[in-house]
Order: sequence, then structure tokens, then C-alpha cells
Amino acid sequence: MCVFDFVGIGGPVHEEMKAYQIDAVRWGVDLSLKVYTDDRVASEEFKNGVCDMLNLPDIRAREYNDFTGSVSAVGALPTYKHLGMVIKTLSHPSAAEFMRSGDYEVIGIAPIGAVFMFVNNRQIHAPRDLAAKRITVLENAPATVYIAKQIGMTPVSSSIRNALQKFNNRVVDVTGAPALAYEPMEMYKGLEPDGGIINWPTLQVTMQLLVRWKKVPEGFGQQSRDLMASKYHQEIREIRQSEEGIPEKYWINISDEAKDEWNDFFRQARITLRGEGVYHPKALKLFARVRCKIDPHLAECTAKDQE
Repeated sequence: MCVFDFVGIGGPVHEEMKAYQIDAVRWGVDLSLKVYTDDRVASEEFKNGVCDMLNLPDIRAREYNDFTGSVSAVGALPTYKHLGMVIKTLSHPSAAEFMRSGDYEVIGIAPIGAVFMFVNNRQIHAPRDLAAKRITVLENAPATVYIAKQIGMTPVSSSIRNALQKFNNRVVDVTGAPALAYEPMEMYKGLEPDGGIINWPTLQVTMQLLVRWKKVPEGFGQQSRDLMASKYHQEIREIRQSEEGIPEKYWINISDEAKDEWNDFFRQARITLRGEGVYHPKALKLFARVRCKIDPHLAECTAKDQE
């Protein structure tokens, strides 16, 4: 198995996969682990047959499965309750057909956390405030490219690792990251003296486990999805602890009007990117149903241009 962990050997993902090894043996698969700190390299090794199993962030996993890769659609799942309902749905045996695409199968989805905008100016609240700002843009993240273009921002090509370094080094004004990155990547360096974190998530990022399904016993994928889904609430508790561990002074609480602006902006982005083939239409419909189930009074629930 190719294990992507930007911390490297002994990192949190590596340790989690070492525990997963034990379960895999019970299901008839003996795994050996090779750790990579670059998701691009890990993905290439997987494609080239160096390994038969791989974990990737959903923005990169999208090239193997555009349905599960749409989980990180901007603004689609505003809370962990929304995300939990989606992961539970996708982990059910009835969704198995959407987990396979060609030679590959998604055999687990785990939360990494909501991605928040880290900004170097606390006066940034709404989309219009980002005009002319510099923002990190990851490879395989067309949503960020779209957002930058629509607002009039300057995109700065980056990798998962150096995006946060660029923010800390003042190369960019804005980057996105989950709370889990705050401490290990020393994000407070980029936040001082006048920066903050907009307390409104842009998207949910997940880690997805992929396998060449012909290489594992029948039923392995479903057992794996069940196991990973069962850990969801514990993982969310750890994510919330990371969020609560960030000093309160850094959080930027925005108005309801600003939140509405973001929601409208994200919704238009999803519709546009669906039309461009970035987001899977059926996935967006699922997410919309979840949002309307949690809050039936949302304007989108009766809108003509529904997702």
C-alpha cells in the first residue's frame, strides 16, 4: 500500500494505516506499507502498479472516482452533521455501485476536517473583500481556480505542503486549511500580526482509501467502508479538539449577510463546475437532499435551478 502522510513515517495517517493492516489481515489481505510525503508522487506510484492500495485527499482522488471526489464540492456540506450523513450513505451497501470506477474502488472515506480560509487581514469577510488578493491554488483543485477568477484574485500554484508555507512566508494573502494543520504547520506565523481565520467553512476535505478491486477478495471493500464509517464520530471529536485548540483571537466571526454571500457564491460555483464536468451531478443532488433534510427552509430547496 502507498500511504500518503505529509508528516512522513510515524505521522497520523501512517499510524492509522498500521492499525488498518490488522483488520485487512482478518479480511484476507496482507498489506505492506510504503510512506510518501507528496500526494502527487504517491498517486503516480499507484498508477504505475507499485502498489495496489492508496489513500489520497479527495481533490486528488477525484481522478479515480468523480462521485466520491465531489464530496469536497465548495459549500456543499456546511457542517459535520451534513458530512456524516453523506459518508453514512456512501458507505451503505446500496451505494456500492458508485464506489467502483473502472479498475478502482473507494473502500473508505474519513474526515480530515472543514477547510477554513486563513487570511492576513481581519477585514476580509465576504467574497468581494478578496479582490486582488493572492491565493494558493492546488493542482487538481479547479474550484479554487474558478473562485479566484470570479472574484478577481491572483492564483499562486502550490502543493498541499508548500501552500501553507507560502502563507506563512507572506507569498500569498489567503490559503485554505483544516484546523488539524494549524499546529504542525505553525500557521500562527502567517496569521500575525493582523490575520485571522474566517469562521465559515469553504468545504469539507476527506481522505479516501482506494484499491484495485480485482486484487482483493470479494466483500473486502464493503468491510473496509463499514469499518471506516464506524470511526466517524471519534474522528470528528479529534477534529473539533483541533479547532477548539486554535486561540480564539484568530477566529473571524462574520455576519449572516456575509454567510449568505458565501453560500450564494459557492452554489453558483457548484452549478458551473458541474456543467464543466468537475463535480458529479448525482453527487451534488445527494448533497442538496442532505442540506434540505437538515434545513427544509433553505431557499435552494424550492429554487428552480436546483442542483
